[in-house]
Amino acid sequence: MNFSRHPKEDILIVDDTLDNLRFLSVMLDKQGYEVRSVTNGSTALMGAQAQPPDLILLDILMPEMNGYEVCQLLKANPVTQEIPVIFISALNEVFDKVKAFSVGGVDFITKPFQLEEVIARIENQLTIRRLQAQLLKALEQERALNQRIEEMASLEERNRIARDIHDSLGHALVALNIHMETALTLWEDDPHKAYKFLVVAKELGSEALEAVHQSVSAIKSEPLQGQSLEEAIAELAKVFHRTTGIEPECHINLSHPLSNSLKLVVYRIIQEGLTNICKYAAATAVQIHLQTTTSDLVLMLEDNGKGFRVNENRTRFGLQGMRERTTALGGQLEIASELGAGCRITATLPRLVK
Repeated sequence: MNFSRHPKEDILIVDDTLDNLRFLSVMLDKQGYEVRSVTNGSTALMGAQAQPPDLILLDILMPEMNGYEVCQLLKANPVTQEIPVIFISALNEVFDKVKAFSVGGVDFITKPFQLEEVIARIENQLTIRRLQAQLLKALEQERALNQRIEEMASLEERNRIARDIHDSLGHALVALNIHMETALTLWEDDPHKAYKFLVVAKELGSEALEAVHQSVSAIKSEPLQGQSLEEAIAELAKVFHRTTGIEPECHINLSHPLSNSLKLVVYRIIQEGLTNICKYAAATAVQIHLQTTTSDLVLMLEDNGKGFRVNENRTRFGLQGMRERTTALGGQLEIASELGAGCRITATLPRLVK
């Protein structure tokens, strides 16, 4: 009968009685184990140090160094301390079980040997050792996975910071640039009106400079600044109106509560969308629709500007940021646009997100 499921596991037998060594060696070799035999503790310690076995069968009564002393030295050595030790004792010998376990033994077998008992006790300890090895491997894999997750989180944080810089600072700079260009256009024909645009441009420049000074701390701050989402959107619409002369139509129906993370994503998508309309669309009308259901939030931002070919603008940073923000919350973003036909951005987001 072959009890061993893992052939070639290495067992070191330590016994000063040659008959015991031969009997155990033959028996374990037939079961598929790799067997080494030594007759004293000193040789056992050197062999275990040079090539640690998977398990040690250790006789207690030996000359010069008994089994208790050998086991203590094995457990004191970092190289050999994890090797399970099963003590060997004769029925007529005085065997201190408490001492055997206190010095690091895990089990014991008695002479005369019973094949089934010896193999069962050996396999029990080897199974424990295999499971420990699997657990250590799993822990290493978990540590590696956690490290990878931390690296990905760090990368996502850098991407988030880049998006926030683009959203916050870029928004102010686009508006500033529009006011500067308008002032230059009006300077000769209507200096007074041009001056008003320059005043607003200066205010926008001061806002942008403050954003730069605040750097990452400003980037990580709450953009809604304690406002409700409706109030924050109204502020975006007000700035857009001041910048372009176009007053967005806002249709907002938030009949269900929203998480802070969802509010922030909605705010950023609208902010980025309005910035893109300022920068590229040449629109004369803009609509913002926002509505909640029991399960979703639907946001639609639409303009009647010059439009673009969606397939040719997939990597534009603003649109990419919108997609990333929407996907991160498990939502979907659809962009519909054609040249000369304006643009409609629709984001559908699950309402119940943390």
